[in-house]
Amino acid sequence: SQLPDPAIEDQGKDYIRPILNKYAAVCVRCPGYGTRTNTVILIDSEGRVTFTERNMINADVNQWKTSTYEFKLHT
Repeated sequence: SQLPDPAIEDQGKDYIRPILNKYAAVCVRCPGYGTRTNTVILIDSEGRVTFTERNMINADVNQWKTSTYEFKLHT
C-alpha cells in the first residue's frame, strides 16, 4: 500500500490536536521550572531509527549535551 497512508495519518487528529495546542510547548522557561530535555525520534520507511536527545547540564540554559543513537527496528 501507499506510505504514508493519509487515512492513517488523519486518525485521531480531531481528538489530539486540541490537547497538543493547549498543553504542548516547544520550550518552557519560568523561574525554578522549565524545559530541560528535547527529544526527536525519526523512523524511515526501512525501519532505521535516529533518536536524538538534548539535555540541559546543571540547570544552565547555556550548557547542553546532545546524544544521538541510531538502530534498525526488528521486523
